[in-house]
Amino acid sequence: MFIDVHGHTRMFPGPPRDERRETPYTMPEDLIKRHDAVGIEKGILLPGVSPECVFAPQANEEIIEICRKYPGRFVPFCNLDPRAMTNSPDAPLGKILRYYRDLGCKGVGEVTANLPFGDLMVQNLFKHVQEVGFPLTFHISAKIGGTYGLYDDPGLPQLERSLQTFPDLKFFGHSQVFWAEMSPLATPADRDGYPNYPVKEEGVIPKLFRRYPNLYGDLSANSGCNALARDPDYAAKFLDEFQDRLMFGTDICAPGTPTPLVDLLLKFRDEKRISEEIFQKVARENVIRLLEL
Repeated sequence: MFIDVHGHTRMFPGPPRDERRETPYTMPEDLIKRHDAVGIEKGILLPGVSPECVFAPQANEEIIEICRKYPGRFVPFCNLDPRAMTNSPDAPLGKILRYYRDLGCKGVGEVTANLPFGDLMVQNLFKHVQEVGFPLTFHISAKIGGTYGLYDDPGLPQLERSLQTFPDLKFFGHSQVFWAEMSPLATPADRDGYPNYPVKEEGVIPKLFRRYPNLYGDLSANSGCNALARDPDYAAKFLDEFQDRLMFGTDICAPGTPTPLVDLLLKFRDEKRISEEIFQKVARENVIRLLEL
């Protein structure tokens, strides 16, 4: 069975998140049904705390309560906006992170504040997360304003500097802008989309994986699945080389969110593009090891 490294839910689904997303969040009972239908044993739950991403910030306590209500099915992450406490680059964020660590949270994320990676408040968050010992799941955006996610430039230089600056912080990479750079981009617009052309030349993502052992891959959502599906031959090589640092996920938010990665990984295994050992690592074993589940 799979373990989902990236999921969202709310005890009250609430109104639509914004005009682009007309469906409410999935409730815990519905998320469990979705998991059961595709063979997911348990899922990591990521609170939404930044105003850019959600109709109303979600309390970490809500996620902790959901995990307590459904033991064995969910594992909590906590989340913290870089602007929390004092809206300054010297905010003592570690106090909050240690509090939630003691309540059983296993990591931080999904960080979606629409600030540059290099912003001093973001760097302050990274510093405290590293000190506390959590991994951190991030979403990257291609622009500032009108969207959510940490901003980076083409080629992800700000992410690279962060990987260098915080070598003991495990970064879980996620989103279209992250996974689109599996190969050089044909057009600038491909940064924030789902490139469907083969990987004829390696992009920045495999190079960053080789240089920085603290970078990990969250394969959730269409972005992670597309990174593999666009070129199955290259995907097999990528999965083989980084088999210890890639993790299955869904990013289920709304009741109808698709889960294409389930079928794709099973297909790769059945076609023997990847071994059973690699499949098991990506499907569940890596997240068990990294989060000490």
